[in-house]
Amino acid sequence: MSQDHDQKTITVSVRVWRQAQGEKGGRFVEYEVADTPLEASFLEMLDILNESLVEKGEDPIAFESDCREGICGTCCLVVDGLPHGPSQCTTCQLQMRNFEPEAKITIEPFSTGAFPVIKDLIVDRSSLDRVIQAGGYITVHSGPKPEPNSVPIEHEIMEDALDASACIGCGACVAACPNGSASLFTSAKIHHLALLPQGQPERNTRVKKMVEAMDDEGFGSCRNYAECQASCPKGISIKYIGRMNSDYIKATVLDTDRRGSMHAT
Repeated sequence: MSQDHDQKTITVSVRVWRQAQGEKGGRFVEYEVADTPLEASFLEMLDILNESLVEKGEDPIAFESDCREGICGTCCLVVDGLPHGPSQCTTCQLQMRNFEPEAKITIEPFSTGAFPVIKDLIVDRSSLDRVIQAGGYITVHSGPKPEPNSVPIEHEIMEDALDASACIGCGACVAACPNGSASLFTSAKIHHLALLPQGQPERNTRVKKMVEAMDDEGFGSCRNYAECQASCPKGISIKYIGRMNSDYIKATVLDTDRRGSMHAT
C-alpha cells in the first residue's frame, strides 16, 4: 500500500534467513531497519542494513543483485512468502513504499531441492543453466543476413515467440511451485525457438533433451497449480507448459518409431 506523501522515511523489522557457507541448516534472525528513505528500493534497504551490520563488526547479509533494473533476474528473494515480493516484479524493483510503517517482513532464499543455499539468501541456480545447455545449438546457417521477406513469419507467431523469450531465468516459478517444478522456465526456453523457423531442425531433439535434463536436475513435476504464472515477473503464460508436454510426447513417439524402423531393417 502506498504511503502518505508527507512521510519521508519508513522503519521496518526484517526477519532474514542466515546460513553460513557450507552449512546444511540456518536460522531466522530479526533486525530493525530504521528511517529508511521511502523512495528506496527493497535492495537498497538491505544495503542500509548491511552497512549498519558492518559498522557493528557483524557479517553482512549475503544476497545477489546485478542490473537492479528488472532485467537480469539475479535478485531472487522470497519476501513474505512470495517470490520477488508482493508486486509482480523482480525484487530489485520492489519499493519500500509498498510496505506499511513498522511492518514485519520475512526474507528467505529461493530454496528448493534443485536450488541449494550457498550462503544466507544466495542459492545455486546453475541447474537452470544446465537445462538450457542440454538443448544444444541451432544448426541454421548463420552467414549473411537473409532478405527479411524471404522467411515470412505471421505476426501472431512472432509475438508469441517474443512472449516466451521474455523469460529471464530468475527461478521464481520454481520457488513458487509447491512441487518445485521448472516447467514454466523450461517450456519458455523451448518455445521461443520452437515457434520460429530457425528452431525447427532440432525441435524434437531439443524438447526431449531439455525435459529429460529438467527431470535429472531434481525439479518436481507440474500439477497445473499456476503459481508459477502468478509469480513470474515477466508474465510468462502456462500455455507454454501444455505445448511443451505435447511436443515432448510427439518427439518421444517419433523417436520410438524411428528406432522401430531401424530394428525392422
